[in-house]
Amino acid sequence: MKTFWGILSVLFIWALVFPFAGMAAFLLYISNKGFFVPLVIAAYLSFGAMLVMARFELFNYKKHFWLGAAALIAVSLLFTIPAVYDKTRPIITDGQVELAAYQPFEKRTKAVSLDEPASLHIEDDLPIIDGATALYPVYAAFAQAVYPEKEYQPYDSEVMSNRTGAAYTNLREGKADIIFGLGPSTTQLNQAENAGKELKLTPIGKEAFVFFVNSKNPVDSLTEDEIKGIYSGKITNWKEVGGKNDEIRAFQRPENSGSQTALQNFMGLTPIMKPPTEDVMSLMGTVIGEVSDYKNHKNAIGYTFRYYSTTMVKNNRIRLLGVNGVEPTIDTIKSGEYPLTNEFYAVTAGSDNPHVEAFIEWILSDEGQEIIEKTGYVPVGK
Repeated sequence: MKTFWGILSVLFIWALVFPFAGMAAFLLYISNKGFFVPLVIAAYLSFGAMLVMARFELFNYKKHFWLGAAALIAVSLLFTIPAVYDKTRPIITDGQVELAAYQPFEKRTKAVSLDEPASLHIEDDLPIIDGATALYPVYAAFAQAVYPEKEYQPYDSEVMSNRTGAAYTNLREGKADIIFGLGPSTTQLNQAENAGKELKLTPIGKEAFVFFVNSKNPVDSLTEDEIKGIYSGKITNWKEVGGKNDEIRAFQRPENSGSQTALQNFMGLTPIMKPPTEDVMSLMGTVIGEVSDYKNHKNAIGYTFRYYSTTMVKNNRIRLLGVNGVEPTIDTIKSGEYPLTNEFYAVTAGSDNPHVEAFIEWILSDEGQEIIEKTGYVPVGK
């Protein structure tokens, strides 16, 4: 009977602690620190072992407990260390740039200026513009040249940058008059058509779609077929393309983002494999899988646009790959030698703003094209 009540008391105390251990594990999980959960479990099991040894006065229980606890924690670390290492890898996302650095009319803005005042000035009924993060430096400079001087917050003003997907939504819903970005995805085209909107795409410049790897990766160039092989899942190891014996970790971007649309256009009819995902706790308390941001492991590959990666982010831990032996530079974009060159557009959807047409005409003029070139992109006529 004494043994029975002893076991029952141990279970009771252990059960009292369970909600606290469970809550700790849950909080770690929803804060994207789930790799520490094994340590919580190990600590909880060690606590149970200590209760048993203390209650029944097992021989030298202190020594045995600490040996057991050390063993449990050592085993849990085998699961935890790889995840901790994964979390320490630099992450590259489409939204990691501080847009305020390019905000029009700010004292230390990086947005370029013309040497002389622009020939076009819009004082009222300002067209609301939006677009891709990578193109914000360009159209912020357009606004700086043509719009009246005042504060233009990057996320809530006549000059916004809500990324490609949100910008197309704003255009479709009449919340923007012009957006700047790559051409729309099939989904975005269908959404516009269903809303009774006809998208008009005016090419205003050129940019290189680029693939990048960890700076220590020995591979410096891939062919178009090799890239398609990687992103279709047919090529899975770097040794197949002249690199080390490492499994390829090919990151992607979310659907309808500008760079994901560029990848889909590049891949053509070649199916794209499922991207790496990570579990994210939703507001409804369910676990969902979202496309994982690029983590700069030695075996990783990702993609973006040349100006964004070399000027806006300036991450020296990654290296841009050549394609078919050609590096993505201003000169190779101009000459057409670099094969993955995309036009970017001023996109409209039938806005009734009276200045939209004149603004786009000015962008295509020598002054507008000068801003594109001074920013670091390639003008459309070159």
